[in-house]
Amino acid sequence: MKKIKIWIECARLRTLPVSVAGVVMACGLAVREGEFSLIPAILCFIFAVMAQIVSNFANEYYDFKRGADKKGRVGPRRGVTEGDIKPQTLKKVTFATLCIACSIGCCLIPFGGWWLLAVGAFIAIFALAYSAGPYPLSYHGLGDLAVLLFFGIIPVNLTYYVQSGILFDVNVFLASVSIGLMGVNVLIVNNYRDMEDDKEAGKRTSVVIVGRKVASIIYLLNGCVAIILMLPMWVSVNYIIYLIPVLYLLLHVVIWRKLVTNSGAALNPLLGATSINMLMFSILITLYWSIG
Repeated sequence: MKKIKIWIECARLRTLPVSVAGVVMACGLAVREGEFSLIPAILCFIFAVMAQIVSNFANEYYDFKRGADKKGRVGPRRGVTEGDIKPQTLKKVTFATLCIACSIGCCLIPFGGWWLLAVGAFIAIFALAYSAGPYPLSYHGLGDLAVLLFFGIIPVNLTYYVQSGILFDVNVFLASVSIGLMGVNVLIVNNYRDMEDDKEAGKRTSVVIVGRKVASIIYLLNGCVAIILMLPMWVSVNYIIYLIPVLYLLLHVVIWRKLVTNSGAALNPLLGATSINMLMFSILITLYWSIG
């Protein structure tokens, strides 16, 4: 039971709503346009979650190898750093999980065409490149851009495409950027908490580069801009829909206030709170488009 808990911690379940939210949003948009298709939606859901787990595993392994994680760290426990998981075991599991994710991704080819192989390879490479390789993105201030792209723009547009056959739609693109900005906020919380450790390890996250004060302002603005981007989709004679962005923003501001007034381990719950707020937003808007 203890080993299972260790691997669950390694998968970082509290951050998985970030990948789920993009797929849910795309499905909501597909429902809105009468394009929803269950099988490709399920495949996208599984692929997105598996790809994020791969990225989380790789991040833990390569951060350990680079000495970025230390025993007794302020953030959630890292199994390989604490000696609960052997580094080589984690590496093997990472690549095994990547193979499974790629196999699931290949099942989308009948719905979107063979060119999805290139897209899948691109996603697989960057799932590792976030923390690994000669120029790891998270070590050079590019983590936020990677999250915007791989947890917002790509999954939302791709999930919508394999259901509808439409490669580009303005509203879908705006929604993908919106979800991406919400996902970036999860990373900001993580890097906000770890700023001193990251700086010491030579990990130049965006928070290390701009500082906590500016990072907290970016966090607040990201949530607001995310809602503004979706304004074209809020237009409705049924005013109930406006409760969804209002609820998101209220929770967003509450979390932001906790971000700027707390430090250390007290910031850990804000990771989950930010990702859950993001997922709840996408679920509520999808439900509205389904029954509204």
